[in-house]
Amino acid sequence: MADTTDPRRQSHPGVISKVLTAVADCLKWLLLSLFFSIVVEWFGMTLWWEEQGLEHSRQLLVNELNFLGEDFNRSLLTSDPLQFASEVAEWSYRLAFQWSGVVVFIQWLESEPGADKTGLRSCIYRIYQPVSQYILASMQITQVFAVRLTVLTLATPVFGLFTLVALVDGLVRRDLRRWGGGRESSFVYHYAKKAAVPLIFSCWMLYLGLPFSLHPSWIILPFALAFAFVVTTAASTFKKYL
Repeated sequence: MADTTDPRRQSHPGVISKVLTAVADCLKWLLLSLFFSIVVEWFGMTLWWEEQGLEHSRQLLVNELNFLGEDFNRSLLTSDPLQFASEVAEWSYRLAFQWSGVVVFIQWLESEPGADKTGLRSCIYRIYQPVSQYILASMQITQVFAVRLTVLTLATPVFGLFTLVALVDGLVRRDLRRWGGGRESSFVYHYAKKAAVPLIFSCWMLYLGLPFSLHPSWIILPFALAFAFVVTTAASTFKKYL
């Protein structure tokens, strides 16, 4: 039987559905990155920084806030980046652990049962004690994740500025190639265009998943420069005639 479906009647995803899909994908990758950070911290507490233990994740949070306080005194998005990041970290802690009842449940787990109490309560207490440090570390890593996410958000204007300069440079080079009879290269254009989104994605995932403290400039600036290079390459190799 022949297919009578009219191609013109086939539905295509609208703008709203595309935006919702993109937001869902971003949330998915952010949650995966948070989970990866927690797992790496757990492995580190067991294998690499066993002596530091819970103090390692606490020091990570202090270092990330110190980076903001020392080198990021102003931002286009907020007048006080340090206070803003601290509030985001506190808000994430309240949302994920206090309002959800996790803190109350942990306090119940930490309370030692009486000597006369046996059964399930004592069993749960004995199970919780060996993993208590790991649970508290995951809570602190969540705050570190929130601070780093804030840093990346505040660094968004850097990417915008680099992109604007690179776009202007690329369009000027395109006009010079157009009027000078330069060669067309769709191969370079398409590969440069495809590399833009993975660069942004790699920057966010790498910084959010770092198991140690590193100044954000050492990650954000190289990726911003690489992104600007991709933009100027794509703009300069765009086809000469539309």
